[in-house]
Amino acid sequence: MTTDRISKHLSFAASPLPLRRQLLAALIATPSLPALAQFRVEVTGVGLTQLPIAIAPFRGEAQAPQKIAAIIQADLERSGQFRAIDAAGAALDETARPDVALWRQKSADSLATGSVTRLADGRFDVRFRLWDVVKGQDLGGQSFVVTQGDLRLVAHRIADFIYEKLTGERGVFSTRIAYVTKTGPRYSLWVADADGENAQSALSSPEPIISPAWSPNGGQLAYVSFESRKPVVYVHDVASGRRRLIANFRGSNSAPAWAPDGRSLAVTLSRDGGSQLYTIDANGGEPRRLMQSSGIDTEPVFSGDGRSIFFVSDRGGAPQIYKVGTSGGNAERVTFTGTYNISPTVSPDGRWLAYISRVGGAFKLHVMDLSTGTVNAVTDTMADENPSFAPNSRLIVYATQQQGREALMTTTLDGKIKARLAGQAGDLREPDWGPFQKQ
Repeated sequence: MTTDRISKHLSFAASPLPLRRQLLAALIATPSLPALAQFRVEVTGVGLTQLPIAIAPFRGEAQAPQKIAAIIQADLERSGQFRAIDAAGAALDETARPDVALWRQKSADSLATGSVTRLADGRFDVRFRLWDVVKGQDLGGQSFVVTQGDLRLVAHRIADFIYEKLTGERGVFSTRIAYVTKTGPRYSLWVADADGENAQSALSSPEPIISPAWSPNGGQLAYVSFESRKPVVYVHDVASGRRRLIANFRGSNSAPAWAPDGRSLAVTLSRDGGSQLYTIDANGGEPRRLMQSSGIDTEPVFSGDGRSIFFVSDRGGAPQIYKVGTSGGNAERVTFTGTYNISPTVSPDGRWLAYISRVGGAFKLHVMDLSTGTVNAVTDTMADENPSFAPNSRLIVYATQQQGREALMTTTLDGKIKARLAGQAGDLREPDWGPFQKQ
């Protein structure tokens, strides 16, 4: 059994050998995913109700380093809410009123137009306007003056504007994801756009880095590092690169999860024997044990309202998902479908629980409606890992193997629309979707 594939389930290492073998079976090293040098998005599946939209090429974007219209279109398609109408060759910008009859004939319900102009100081003036083709109405627009490095962010913010205007819900395209790669002997923690592009290295180490978790304000990442030859929890400031030690107690310190108010974290510690759940101040200090358990409790995650913590425990003989109040008390079992369920994540709106369930020899992403207990498998892959909800609760990012390669994927909650994200070269693992960004 390889030791290269290390996950946040490491707290089960103290469990009896059969259970440990079961957990580790999901963690076998797999082929690397080549780096994707250019922008790309692969969307598969067809949603039941998709809004037809045309994104006309922005005037002047042929001379710009980023193709704004293509990024916007890919964002909207990946959401599962939109179907792109071919707008190639359209000679439009945000200043001209479009011929709505023409676009109606193309079956478009809405149209976005815009322009990109390079200014004398090297910055770019980006403008756009959104049109309701059916009603012939101007739905508004925006303008931005940005450096070259922010052109992708502008495209994502335009996509957010369009998404919110047409669906009534907030878009997530300008948010960020974090994930970990292993390339040769080195581990790296990456921060990237929500489509996987524009990845920036936050940390690199010859020792494993696991369990990245975004703070609620999007400025910090908690993670586990093995640089002291044991798992230790740190919090890393993304902008400055500074970090602080949170948990370095005797034994294992793992699986950090932020409370919604950002003031504390839940962690798994083995300092008092066995792997148990604690909460600890976000600046460190003395942890508070949540409950006494004869089993192994790990992988905590807070509910969106901060009142409950969902976690994995083998207290019933095999790993299942439970929840407990943040003040402790008796735990309540949540999963009853399947004999092996791990890696819980709760949607920010509190409606959904996503987790990994072993089905035969495969590990598949499942989604539970928490109000009814209805569970659906949403993938056809065999080695899914570590789901994480988008901040608008409409998409899930996860790691998997697709066509023999490792991949970061997003899926709609019903599994009908999936998209492969760009990713750095290496062994991809443990994505975490960050919160909404301040505009």
